[in-house]
Amino acid sequence: VLEAHRQGLRPALGYELNPWLLCLANYRAWKAGYHGKVSFLKKDLWKVNLSDCHNVIVFLAPSVKPPLATKLLAELPDDARVVAGRFPFPSWTPSSTLGQGLEQVWAYDMKEVRQEAQGSAQESRV
Repeated sequence: VLEAHRQGLRPALGYELNPWLLCLANYRAWKAGYHGKVSFLKKDLWKVNLSDCHNVIVFLAPSVKPPLATKLLAELPDDARVVAGRFPFPSWTPSSTLGQGLEQVWAYDMKEVRQEAQGSAQESRV
């Protein structure tokens, strides 16, 4: 969220259920001088509607990626971009990648992800 804000993405908003991680995120925002400029909300990602999001950054375990992929495909607009840290989405082809090892990130453009998914669905029907 802090880096998204540094890169000019507004609003910069994060969701976290763990109260300790939420406190840590708010502390880091304050320490970086972003208090009041970024937000962290104690909300369940699975219950939040993401249809008005155009930039989504996820840092989640690999086991969560398949159900999250389904949610993102259902809710995000075509012009949205998803960036995954540490672990890629297993069934998506990234538009770009940056870094290596633990610092690697994968970027996905939802329009391309949807086109690929539709192509795969059509091939499986043939």
